[in-house]
Amino acid sequence: MPKMTSRSDAAAELRRRAEDRWRQRQAGTGRRRTDADTQRLLHELEVHQIELEMQNAELVRARGEVEAVLERYTELYDFAPVGYFSIDRQGLIQEVNLTGAAMLGVPRSRLLQRRLQGFVAPTSRPAVDAFLKAALAGSETQVCEALLLTATGAALVADLRASSAGGLEGGPKWCRLAVSDIAALKRGEEAQRRVESLATANLEANQEIARRRAAEALLMDSERSQRKLLAESRELHAQLRRLTHEILLAQEEERKQISRELHDEIAQILTGIKVQLTTLTLIASVHPRDLRRQIAKTRRLIGQSIRIVHRFARNLRPPLLDDLGLVPALRSYLKELADRKSLRIHFHAFAEIEILDSVRRTVLYRVAQEALTNVVRHAHARHATVRILKTPDAVRLEISDDGRSFPAERMLSAKRGGHLGLLGMRERLEMVGGRFAIVSVPGKGTTVTAEIPFDFPLPVGPLMS
Repeated sequence: MPKMTSRSDAAAELRRRAEDRWRQRQAGTGRRRTDADTQRLLHELEVHQIELEMQNAELVRARGEVEAVLERYTELYDFAPVGYFSIDRQGLIQEVNLTGAAMLGVPRSRLLQRRLQGFVAPTSRPAVDAFLKAALAGSETQVCEALLLTATGAALVADLRASSAGGLEGGPKWCRLAVSDIAALKRGEEAQRRVESLATANLEANQEIARRRAAEALLMDSERSQRKLLAESRELHAQLRRLTHEILLAQEEERKQISRELHDEIAQILTGIKVQLTTLTLIASVHPRDLRRQIAKTRRLIGQSIRIVHRFARNLRPPLLDDLGLVPALRSYLKELADRKSLRIHFHAFAEIEILDSVRRTVLYRVAQEALTNVVRHAHARHATVRILKTPDAVRLEISDDGRSFPAERMLSAKRGGHLGLLGMRERLEMVGGRFAIVSVPGKGTTVTAEIPFDFPLPVGPLMS
């Protein structure tokens, strides 16, 4: 840069040049200089000197600003976070900043005029060659990712961005190249992928834990249900055993009663008939006139035996139920019971009841029989009502009395064993899909209700008669 003249030197030089020009003008005009001309010339020279001094100061200030800006931009260029390279068409490095030189591990002065491909890993050279060719040929910014090798042999994952910067009027083309170290970015991306993978694995693990907990909860619920069902099964088994024992006891009691009645009534009557026949034999030979009276007495004994046998048959299985139907069988049973026990019984049934099959009619008959037996044995009632009603989808049997009440729910409770007659009625109805209910109110008597649906499938095998 040329040295700047001092203020006095500039003024002296300007004065000398001005005087020389003035002398030339004076010589041309042939006129002598006057004092006035000299004074005017000095004034002009002083003014012009001041203008020049001002212009010089402005130039000095402007040059200082330019040098400061150049220094700032030089620092920005050299110490930028990315490496800047100027590459010509042969791939030679023309310019490079300090950051770029530090990336490659080579001093800047030794990088100039060296090929950039010499610092590119062999696997990335084809891509970098195509990248530089496209950058030099076009006007758009080209982007490439490559693996660079430093002077120490270390690998550098770099992001390359280049754009063409050709000379004016067909001058040689070159390109500006920005190189960024993206190793940390790659590590960050890899860490992000790992975090996402871990998050996905964590989510799947949480979902699996939730599924396992749900399965465990279901398993626990199932286990509780199994324990509950096992307890119910054991209770039902115990109840079945108790019911079987009670049935056996009832059967034994019934056999004992039948045996006693056969012994006390039928056997005695048959013995009496035998005695009467022996007597008839003797009377026939000794007193022929008394023969007719003895025959009549024997006939009465035989008739009494026949009635007892019929009563046993009705109790075991009434023939009217199979021959004539449910209503005649119930009427006959109710009439015989009312005569024996002095009980007033009102009976009502709809005529279409006989369209039921034999199984359902037998169930209704046995329920009515058992309910009225309980009325006679326990309620001590004076009046009873038996009604068979028709509902839209079932047949309803109602037996009510005005006798004493009893704790029906406790008697029907499975855990308490229950009453054999009540359990028998409930079991018969459940076998044909029916419902059984008892309402017993102190002072108002008891009502037994049994319902049998029309369309329930019948059980396979014989039903208890």
